Amino acid sequence: MNLSRTRPLRPSLRRRLLLVLLVPVGVLLLLDALLTYGVALSYANRVHDRDLSDDAVTLATMVGNEQFGSDVAPQARFLLEYDPEGRGYFNVSSARHGLLAGNERLPEPPRAPAIGAAPTLYDLQMAKHTLRAATVRVAMRSDPGDSLVVTVAETLHDRHRQAREILLLAIVMQTLLIACVLSLVWFGVGRGLRVLDPLTARLAARNNELTPIDGPDVPLEIRPLTRTIDALFARLRGMLTLHDRFIADAAHQLRTPLTGLSLHVEHAIANPQPETVADALLHIQRLVRRAARTSAQLLALTRAQAPSLETGECTLLDLARFIPEAVADRVHEAIRAGVDLGYEGSDQPLFVLGDAASLLDLLDNLIDNAVRYAGRGSTVTVRLAARADGGASLSVEDNGPGVPAELLPRLSERFFRVAGNNEEGSGLGLAIVQRIAERHHAEAVYRPGEPRGLCVEVRFPAAPTGPAQPA
Repeated sequence: MNLSRTRPLRPSLRRRLLLVLLVPVGVLLLLDALLTYGVALSYANRVHDRDLSDDAVTLATMVGNEQFGSDVAPQARFLLEYDPEGRGYFNVSSARHGLLAGNERLPEPPRAPAIGAAPTLYDLQMAKHTLRAATVRVAMRSDPGDSLVVTVAETLHDRHRQAREILLLAIVMQTLLIACVLSLVWFGVGRGLRVLDPLTARLAARNNELTPIDGPDVPLEIRPLTRTIDALFARLRGMLTLHDRFIADAAHQLRTPLTGLSLHVEHAIANPQPETVADALLHIQRLVRRAARTSAQLLALTRAQAPSLETGECTLLDLARFIPEAVADRVHEAIRAGVDLGYEGSDQPLFVLGDAASLLDLLDNLIDNAVRYAGRGSTVTVRLAARADGGASLSVEDNGPGVPAELLPRLSERFFRVAGNNEEGSGLGLAIVQRIAERHHAEAVYRPGEPRGLCVEVRFPAAPTGPAQPA
């Protein structure tokens, strides 16, 4: 038994275009056939109505010139009755003598024609047949006081047969024309799709390039696709840039602690005295903590440098509740460092649209930077206030040594540290703050503290109204 499955038919642009064209063409052919048959039948009706009227007038002229009592001349009867297929009917009646001749008694028209007027054409039903009749009234020359009514009728068979013949002739020609058009369409579609060959060749010739593929030779209809691919390439380039930058930053920042670890291990091995080993272990512990902190900050910086937050990742955060809780978690650490950490803010709700984890990283880095560089015995104050435009202002201010005014613009640079500062650090804290602020469409401002020290203020825009729920 054959267990192989039939492979699904792959989508084909050529097949889809032809299908899109064939279905409307088929519908148009059907509508054209109906229209052609209607036009042909109308034409046949006009021709037969004219012939039927002429027959009625000719017959009335022949009969009106005769003298007779109750019958018509043999020539006239031959003209009336001659129909090889037996589909002709006639009546000749006199106003005085009644029915004179006829092979069927035909109903009179709805309105009797006047003497000498044009024939009256009308439809009538006899047995199971629909007939088309022409009636004409003429005066009797042999009896001026009398008049003859001549009615000639025929079935609709000949009319429909002629309409079908015209339709068949038209259908054959139209089918041939459509076949030629479809052949041209097939050729044109294949020829038109060749405009994609330069783009295909350009993509096939690439190795690891992520440069844009859009160009002047790309058709307008394909441009939305190429622009989407270019946008994807741009995102990939950004991700690869972040990846390379993270590797470079990690190598730069971890080289010093790893070298120190190696030196202290070698020193302990070379001099295995207890006091030497203990001292080496203390240095190793400090270096390990430094490496761990640097690694954590590098990861935080990489997250902060990711593309802007999507709306679905953001929630409405009440900073008046979120910030005090986060500050409270850092109080014990500040006490151990000999720093007075405090909070000033309103109890009124103050909402911003953001990501809680990112904002917690922002606040932690601000507090950590202030506690680390302000020094023991200093004061660090976290302030939260509403802004006039409906946004929020979050600031962390210390009364430490501060930063020279000319160096304030460089505080957001990666690995930048003020010269003469002996505190350990990676120079990434405020860079992380800057990137997180940018992701939240906020502005980070660096200015001297009052009366001294450093104040870092993050100005958040007003939270937009929408379906987001407060967190």
